Amino acid sequence: MVSGNVIVGQSGGPTAVINSSLVGVYKAAKDAGIKTVYGMCNGIEGLLREEYVDLGDHITNDLDIELLKRTPAAFLGSCRCKLPDMRKEDEPYKKLFAVLDKLNIKYFIYIGGNDSMDTILKLTSYAISIKSDIRFMGVPKTIDNDLAETDHTPGYGSAAKFVASTVKEIIRDSNVYDMDSVTIIEIMGRNAGWLTGAAALSACEDCDGPDLIYLPEKVFDTDTFLKRVEDLRREKKTVVVAVSEGIRNKSGEYVCSESIAKAPSDAFGHKILAGTAACLSDLVGHELGVKSRGIELNTLQRCAAHIAARRDITEAFMAGAESVRAAIKGHTGEMVIFRRICSEPYHILTETFDIYKVANIEKTVPESWIGEDGASVKKEFLDYSRPLIIGELEPFMVDGLPRHLVLKK
Repeated sequence: MVSGNVIVGQSGGPTAVINSSLVGVYKAAKDAGIKTVYGMCNGIEGLLREEYVDLGDHITNDLDIELLKRTPAAFLGSCRCKLPDMRKEDEPYKKLFAVLDKLNIKYFIYIGGNDSMDTILKLTSYAISIKSDIRFMGVPKTIDNDLAETDHTPGYGSAAKFVASTVKEIIRDSNVYDMDSVTIIEIMGRNAGWLTGAAALSACEDCDGPDLIYLPEKVFDTDTFLKRVEDLRREKKTVVVAVSEGIRNKSGEYVCSESIAKAPSDAFGHKILAGTAACLSDLVGHELGVKSRGIELNTLQRCAAHIAARRDITEAFMAGAESVRAAIKGHTGEMVIFRRICSEPYHILTETFDIYKVANIEKTVPESWIGEDGASVKKEFLDYSRPLIIGELEPFMVDGLPRHLVLKK
């Protein structure tokens, strides 16, 4: 019999499959004989307020498990809370560990992205400093796909599938009228262009894909951009461009810098980006005198569970389950990672990796995978991404709409 309880939290921006990881944690813990699996309400922020639930009161049967796999956003709620340096301020740590001791927690699981892994790193360090036997494990989650060491992150495959599908549909729509037009699609990705690059997956037998793709890994030059759009307009009536929200000019300024000048920052100091497509659309309209529109996909990229990739859902569950199994075996201060063995046929293994070599490190698109023109991606990128969008898991439909499992506090 395994001693102690599990507590799990969700942090950062949600994804279409983050709840599948939550289910994986819960199922693996119960299968291992753990009595209680607690859920933090709104991550570490809620735990500091002693806000938590017994997940056994909310996941009561197999139908709940299957519903939760198909439910987008964070079932437990999320947060963007940055823990202080424990050497300068240790009160939050004392409070958190007092709550964990009160609940007899032996295994702490946190599902999130880069900033969430920073939380696991800090809690692990504090646990070592006070000789606590609580084990801390991170479960990767981010549509940005920018976590280090893992082949990819749960959430990326479904977001990439949504982006590619939506870009394909926008291209169809842009060709409806017999008139010149330019459409600019803004896709999430501050410093890493994985999701923007996924727009290229829309190219297939019945679609040419976007004409230009701009990732934040490459410097964006306005004059070059305008010339390319103008050249394309001589060849075709409609031009479609995919851009990352985080593209910057040679001075390192965001293209949307004017629109974000007054925007707030989160707890980790990240500016909330928006307006790149609108900015470029205005530029094209003014400089080239052509009808132009900017489309911002925004939060739809992370919550479109109706088009989630089955493989992504399955792997998110695997990652959650592996975190519990590893913690029970004695692992701590680690994050679950995927190691790709082969792309065709697709095969991965789950492993764990030192959190000190993962947290606060961003994985960007390799330069060798970006076209020499700086406005496209190469076959290597497509071969990497395409297997991750495979498969569908049909939603449970009620009165024509997908049914979700919602936390009732």
